[in-house]
Amino acid sequence: MKKIALPTRNGSIDDHFGHCDHYTIMTIDEGKIVATEELASPEGCGCKSQIASTLRDMGVSLMLAGNMGAGAVGKLAEAGIEVIRGCSGPIPFVAAAYIAGRLKDSGEACDHHDCH
Repeated sequence: MKKIALPTRNGSIDDHFGHCDHYTIMTIDEGKIVATEELASPEGCGCKSQIASTLRDMGVSLMLAGNMGAGAVGKLAEAGIEVIRGCSGPIPFVAAAYIAGRLKDSGEACDHHDCH
């Protein structure tokens, strides 16, 4: 079983994880989504919040994100959360692409807080 987090706005991956409306948390077991929940995004920029430790405490081990800065990637990594950047589109489609093994980290990072 694996828990993943998807920074969400209007039913799709938010372009910048730190500005998302909420996180969609999915539990995946044997290639199927077996549970979905929402976690409200903290006030302010995500990279300066406790979101990494909150997600870790929920059992999240992977974030599928649009983009984020290197500092945020580092904070998530310190919490034991792998990041795949470069994701976009509706949440169900991104999750399905992950399950099918079609997602790969873009390797690109924002270098400022208003990156889109």
